[in-house]
Amino acid sequence: MDKANLKKEYSNGEVTVVWQNGKCIHSRICFNGLSSVFDPTKRPWISINGATTQAIIEQVKKCPSGALSYYMNDASNQEAETLETVVEVRPNGPLIIYGTLKVRDREGNESIKNKTTAFCRCGGSNNKPYCDGTHLKNGFEG
Repeated sequence: MDKANLKKEYSNGEVTVVWQNGKCIHSRICFNGLSSVFDPTKRPWISINGATTQAIIEQVKKCPSGALSYYMNDASNQEAETLETVVEVRPNGPLIIYGTLKVRDREGNESIKNKTTAFCRCGGSNNKPYCDGTHLKNGFEG
């Protein structure tokens, strides 16, 4: 078992939240937004019955790294994704883009990013252009 790349699922019967620890940048957006469900001081740290399904979905959609995702357990109840793209500058943190993006690297390689993508603003990420949480360690302000 690779402890650096765990994948865990938490279900309340309606929605299943998927957590992938290897993607987490520890932005604390989940905890700050819905601490009744997401609390890193507890084990398990996700209490799936701590809020309504809709509140959980809305909070998971704000995850900047994609470490949190969700799927509806009833496939006929799938929510249509918005096509709107929104850019958010996180204080002392990454640039977060909500929406579908095509990212092209220096070598011309392209990848499609869906839902939420966090881009490094501090310059210290080891996963550029994406944020890896380094801003928390290097004291980035901006």
